[in-house]
Parts: sequence; C-alpha cells; structure tokens
Amino acid sequence: MNKSLLEKDKEYIWHPFTAQTLTPPPLPVTSAKGSLLTLEDGREIIDAIASWWVNIHGHGNEELAEVIKQQVLDLDHIIFAGFAHQPSVALAEKLQPLLPGELHRFFFSDNGSTATEVALKMAIQYFWNKGDTKRKKVIALEGAYHGDTFGALSMAARTPFSAPFDDYLFDVLYLPFPTEENEEEVHQLMEEYCASEEVCAFIFEPLVQGASGMRMYSAKTLDHLIGIAQSYGTLSIADEVMTGFYRTGKLFATNYLTDHAPDILCCSKALTAGILPMGLTICTQEVYSAYLVDDMMKTFFHGHSFTGNPITCALALKSLEMLIGDERQEQIKTLCNSQKMMAEKLTTLPYFSNVRVTGSILAFDYINEAETSYFNSIRNELYNWALSNNILLRPLGNTLYILTNYTIKTEELEKVYQLVSQLGTLGLKKCLELQTEEE
Repeated sequence: MNKSLLEKDKEYIWHPFTAQTLTPPPLPVTSAKGSLLTLEDGREIIDAIASWWVNIHGHGNEELAEVIKQQVLDLDHIIFAGFAHQPSVALAEKLQPLLPGELHRFFFSDNGSTATEVALKMAIQYFWNKGDTKRKKVIALEGAYHGDTFGALSMAARTPFSAPFDDYLFDVLYLPFPTEENEEEVHQLMEEYCASEEVCAFIFEPLVQGASGMRMYSAKTLDHLIGIAQSYGTLSIADEVMTGFYRTGKLFATNYLTDHAPDILCCSKALTAGILPMGLTICTQEVYSAYLVDDMMKTFFHGHSFTGNPITCALALKSLEMLIGDERQEQIKTLCNSQKMMAEKLTTLPYFSNVRVTGSILAFDYINEAETSYFNSIRNELYNWALSNNILLRPLGNTLYILTNYTIKTEELEKVYQLVSQLGTLGLKKCLELQTEEE
C-alpha cells in the first residue's frame, strides 16, 4: 500500500519545537522559489519569516546553487584538523574587514547554538589558560535565548523550555532587560557583577532579543554595558546569530556601537543564506593569544566532523558578496523603509500594541486578555489563521513579527501587510467570521 508523504512523516519524523499530540499535521512542501513555498496540492504560501529567520536571498537562488554544485565537484569535504582549504580562508579574508572592532580569528562550527557554546568555552578557557581560575561566571540579559545545547541553554532565561534540565544548568548572573526606565539600575548591577572579578563573559543578543518576543533596546545602552564589562577585563560575547547580515539594517547589530566592540562574535542562520548549516565564532587576537602556548593541555579541544566544510564556506562567501553588492543593498534599504512605514501605520490600529522596528525586523503585540508571553494561548489561532490565508507567520505567543528575505516582491510584501492590517483593525474573531462567510 502506497503511503502519502504526511503518513510517512507521521510514522518516522520528530519535528522541532512541536507538541507531538497537540499540533496539526505539518504542511507538505514540494518546492520553494523566492518568497513562495509550494505545497503538494499546488497551494502557494508567502514565507514572511524567512524560514526561521535564515533565508535572505530568496529560496531557490540559482547563483548560490551553482556555487554549491561547483564546490562539491572541486572539494566536498576534508578533515579540518591538519588541513587547510581555499573556501574557509577566502570567507575569513572577505568578512574580517567588515566586522566590528578588532575581531580577527575564525572558529568554524555548524549552527547558532554551537557557535555560542564555543564562545562560552573559549571565554572560560581564556582565563584558565592565563592562570585565572576564579573567572567562571557569566552575565546575561533576562529573557535571553542563546540556543539549546547545555551551555547555551544555561546562558538563556529559565523557561518551560529548560525546565526538565534546570538541575543540570549552571547559574548565570542576570541583568534586567534594559529600558529607558531602568537604565541606571542595569548599569549599577553590571558594575557590581563585574567588580567581583569572578565573571568571565557578558553575553547578549545585540539590540534585539529574538525568541523572547523581538524585544528591542538601544545601542547606547549596550555600548555602555560592554564598556563596564571590558573595564574589569570581562569578555563580551555578541550573539549575532539572528541579528547578523543586515537584519537590523547594518551588517551586524554591533556595527551600531560607537565606543566599544565585542571580544567574541557568534553568527549562523543567514551566514549561509539560510541554505546549509554553519556557525562562526570570531574572536580578537587577544583572546586567541591565550592559546598560543607550548602546552598541549591548553589546546582548545573543540570541533566536530564537519568543521569548516568547504561547501558551506563557499556558499557563505558567495552570499556575502551578493549581500554587499549594490542590488541587494538597495533591496535591504527599501525593505527597512517599508517596515518603518508599516510600523507607523500599525501604531494606529486598535488591536496592536508595542509596535517596534529595527532595520528589517518589524514586531507588534496582539492585544487579548492574556498577558504578553511566549505561551499566550492566542498563538496557535493567529498562526493557523495566517496560514489559512496563505501567509506563514510564526507568532511568539501573542507577538507577531514580519521578517522576510530581502528579495521579497512588492506585491507579496503588500499581501502580508494587508492581512496584518486587517487583523489589527478588526481583531481575530471578526477576521475568522468574515473568512467563514466567504467560504
């Protein structure tokens, strides 16, 4: 008996971040091009979240596909311990001058969680190699999300996501999420934490906390916090996994800082245009220097089988070249302007609050009786309603956001805006009633 794709999926596949018995069956996608996902039945859905914030040049980009094909034919993979290859060097050479501050040394991994995990280990061992074994604590912002491996999870907020593992996670010193009202309190607490001289690192998502609801704070505040940390010798780690590659309007969110720069920067997601998995943890020469010793036991013993894969490196290099080209820069500028103008409109709609925008990221809260949080029950209703209108939005609780690729067509973005405007004007209940009447 021939089983359908969904029947086979149900039999074998375990999907991420999915309640296995409470969630409707997944949608069977057969192809994707530009901003459109095509389902088995021919239905087309606008990908308004860039497939979990990763896709930047549109799906099915032929230039990038050709780079992958050629690199596979030239050199598909080689062990990265004891061997070097051109794609990794070319990527580092191209990206390094564009980085904030004095970041210079590139460590390759395979995803965002691992990139932050590497940064954590790198920071702890930096002090250990220098003979300072007291510095083991980490400072993070309340509401943080840095990934799902144990170190990354430890540096994030304690939520139901981490509850089964809380006994295994190390303690972190949390700072309140920075606002205009608590600025002095946050600065003072940062000073107290760092003055203990037990802190090895301050980790942060610069300007925008993604998973906790696209919460945004100022570059001025972050600049000051990094300054405090560095004045006490504490390393600063920028988790740019989501914010990197022009999501905030600049190549990296930390490019907005005027006085300080991170000692370590992590990136992934859009690094390879959202096509293949790769992570980068990039540090200053000062951090790297702690490992330049004739002592085998001070080696950074970290890596994995696919570290520095040539295909992902070649892909990331081509993506970067396309990103900084005139055509894509104009598209990024246009998208950022569109998001800003849409934000102004959304502030006037009765069912939305806390409308905020940073670069190409537009977020807003749907007003309902429950408080704003990731587990607001309205989330599933909003998600299913948008999908029924052929638009992929993935709300964070009652927080909706629009975070598309940079090549989205004007008419496609307008469809997203029209649907969101209808929601903000009429409310979800009325939108569902109208939809039922039309059907």
